[in-house]
Amino acid sequence: MFACALLNSQPMGFYAPAQIVRDASDHGVEVRDVDVNHSLWDSTLEPGTDGRCALRLGFRMVKGLAKKDVDNLLARRGSGYRSLAALQQAGVRTAAIVRLAEADAFRSLGLSRRQAVWAAKRLETQPPLPLFTDLEPPPTAAEPALPVMTPGEEVVADYRHRGLSLKAHPMTFLRPALEARGVIPARALDTVRHEQMTTVSGVVITRQRPGTASGIVFITLEDETGVTNLVVFNHIFERFRRRILGDRILICRGRVEKAQGVIHVIAERFEDAGPLLPLMTADPDTDAKSFLAKGRFFF
Repeated sequence: MFACALLNSQPMGFYAPAQIVRDASDHGVEVRDVDVNHSLWDSTLEPGTDGRCALRLGFRMVKGLAKKDVDNLLARRGSGYRSLAALQQAGVRTAAIVRLAEADAFRSLGLSRRQAVWAAKRLETQPPLPLFTDLEPPPTAAEPALPVMTPGEEVVADYRHRGLSLKAHPMTFLRPALEARGVIPARALDTVRHEQMTTVSGVVITRQRPGTASGIVFITLEDETGVTNLVVFNHIFERFRRRILGDRILICRGRVEKAQGVIHVIAERFEDAGPLLPLMTADPDTDAKSFLAKGRFFF
């Protein structure tokens, strides 16, 4: 319930929706994706499969989707939509249907993301059907055999169009290459000795520079196993300023510091994660800036 309320209060607070959803999942909450036949504008609670409540993500999660289109969708949904053309007849603009398709919100219709996007874009060239709203427009040409998206492509598309993914964490697809470079996952920090050098990596969640910290910057990274807290002293920050402030994924070499059950990595060097990103999609032009948020700044 708390996670649901936080999602519906965005943008606010220290953590972005991806981290709120991740924390809920880690605590055993069943989280369900945005779906044209089940979601409301806000995230909601539904009966779960284990007798507890499940968290259903709302349409507000879909980037670029206007509330007026969602209002039209909900007003005519009834017992559910059986086609994309039915949404068009309900007054939902074609551009909004494309947004929903890109966000993978048509799974209840048995459509993959690519199938839904293809069908949505076809609506742009077809006039609305006046009567049989549950029927798709007749195809004007043979439909192509659409290639199946890889898991990495699906996750990139989720982050690009919803800001999070329930399928996997982006760092999952970089892990083999990171391990080859000696980079450890966040959960392995428990096994590293105090003051031992190590290398960590993750998606940047927050960057903080409190006025009382003498110029020290605190960075939180997230990978598929948990979070890593970096401490960046001013001379290191100035040396790697552009990378620290601009990169969405950081690779950091530093010294582990353990005190009273708290683990930090005292940063000494930052490396470029860019060459690893094409491993997610097999696209050499893949850039984290195209699908990951910049992280939250508290300077």
